[in-house]
Amino acid sequence: MLKHGILGLLNYHPFTGYEIMEVFRDSLRFFWSAQTSQIYRELQGLERRAWVSKTTVHQKGKPDKNVYSITPEGRDELLRWLGNDDLGLTPNEPLLMKVFFLGEQSPEENILYFQQIKEACQMFLKSLDPIPQYIEAYSNLIDRKEKSLYWQMTVDYGRRNMKMLIDWAEDCIQKIKKTYETNEQTN
Repeated sequence: MLKHGILGLLNYHPFTGYEIMEVFRDSLRFFWSAQTSQIYRELQGLERRAWVSKTTVHQKGKPDKNVYSITPEGRDELLRWLGNDDLGLTPNEPLLMKVFFLGEQSPEENILYFQQIKEACQMFLKSLDPIPQYIEAYSNLIDRKEKSLYWQMTVDYGRRNMKMLIDWAEDCIQKIKKTYETNEQTN
């Protein structure tokens, strides 16, 4: 999946590995995480497949830098991936696996767990605030600005997802409290 993210970025504009890492830091990290070492390793694999080409730019007084560009074969692969039947929906959700087994802990521990989810989601929501500025800046690098509409859609998904998780976590807290209050009253 990371390789297709990199191909997608290079489809917009040639970048160095460092610049790709910056784009991940500024925008993609909100839905896909990647370490610098993973990006560079993936770039090497993409180059071996001839999906990207590398141009070395010599710099005076600085180390040379490698600028990567998508090749026609890389663009074909990107379009193949975008057009395949896999919607990208997966039932694997680590959060829900954990919740399924929370009955092994005390109600107090579980309330704390859901409060931590709420807090983490609220922080994540707050971290999305500067994204419109990043979208504007990066949209200046591409030929057709309407492509940034899809970037905005991913941010909207992130916001809605975090709001849903906050509501869900609060609902879970209330259910735990209600269940254990009812149990205490009947005992």
